[in-house]
Amino acid sequence: MSNEPTPADPAPQEPAQTSARTSTQPSARPSKRTAFAEQELRLISTLVLLIGLGLFLALPFVLSIGSVVFLPLTTAIVLTILLSPLADQLARIGLPNVVSSMLALLIFCAIVLVAFAVILQPAISLFDEFPDMVDQVGARFTELQQDFAWLARANAEFMEVMGRSGANEVVLATPSVFEQLAVGAPSLVLEILLTFLMAFFLIESRIRLRRNLLFGRTNFGTSIKAARVMREVQDRVAAYILTVAWINLGVGVVVGCGAWLLGVDAPLMWGGLAALLNFIPYIGPLAMTGILTLFGIATADTLFLGLVPAAAYLALHTVEANVVTPSILGARFTMNPVMILIAFSYFTWVWGAFGALLSVPILLMLTAFFDHVGRPNLIGFIFGEPLFATPLMEIPTSDETQA
Repeated sequence: MSNEPTPADPAPQEPAQTSARTSTQPSARPSKRTAFAEQELRLISTLVLLIGLGLFLALPFVLSIGSVVFLPLTTAIVLTILLSPLADQLARIGLPNVVSSMLALLIFCAIVLVAFAVILQPAISLFDEFPDMVDQVGARFTELQQDFAWLARANAEFMEVMGRSGANEVVLATPSVFEQLAVGAPSLVLEILLTFLMAFFLIESRIRLRRNLLFGRTNFGTSIKAARVMREVQDRVAAYILTVAWINLGVGVVVGCGAWLLGVDAPLMWGGLAALLNFIPYIGPLAMTGILTLFGIATADTLFLGLVPAAAYLALHTVEANVVTPSILGARFTMNPVMILIAFSYFTWVWGAFGALLSVPILLMLTAFFDHVGRPNLIGFIFGEPLFATPLMEIPTSDETQA
């Protein structure tokens, strides 16, 4: 026998290679499944995004056509969120649920009527002086036109050089104010009655609604999440409206006192109007500034004195909007100004003045809802990220949570 070493048998290496192949094949299948699931999820997210965009564009027409139904319903929901804490407080002192709900609604109606009485009572007395104020404003603008007559002459010479002449104006006959009130009054009365009836029944049924949210779900986690969403929406909207109401009341008091010190007629009316318009972000203070400007020009002896009330209000609003309101509301109620303007223009387009008043509460409700459910990642979705922060594949199932 020779002592030379025999070469190693290559046969035993084949099972190792085959086992390596078999071990790599199962790992490739889950990656393909994961990629397919991600593509399927992205396709579903794209469809959801397109459907949501279509609803966003079509919803104004539906809400505008059905404003007799949708506007009272939305207003009633906001009133229910606002007045439910007051009804709960009244129920704790021993009042029945029906009585506490009705009393909360009556207190709100009394506050609104007092506010409108404070504003409308002096306004009716000033209405007789309206023609004289219009003549005074016209005289002021005539003086301004005389001061800037050179600009008008330059414009006329420029139009003559360009070969253009003044176009003929066509004036269309429009319904008068009284005709518009006569046509819109029945619809307005109907909407107000529907609003308060819906608000009463929603406030009265708030306990049953909470019980159904807690015990009417098949999954306990879903019940807890629904209860948290409802509580967060109610707390956020009610706290915001009440806090802003107190701030606006302070603004109204300061404006009323300032109008009294400046000798402006009807200081209570100006204070109430400033408090009411301050509920509408950005647009309300601008409207109040314009009204004070026109009223000051019409009643003051000189143009400079006529601009003093508007300038004083503008300074007050600057301090209130940049110092007082942010320090009181804090970061919890901080909203994107662009979103506020979009909501304001959107609901004003749909429902007019009532939509402008409801725009911020509706935006708060939607913000609180999406904070719990999850906000869509629209910008990231365009660049390939998931539509929501937590993909559906990572959400544990009921079996996994029980395990």
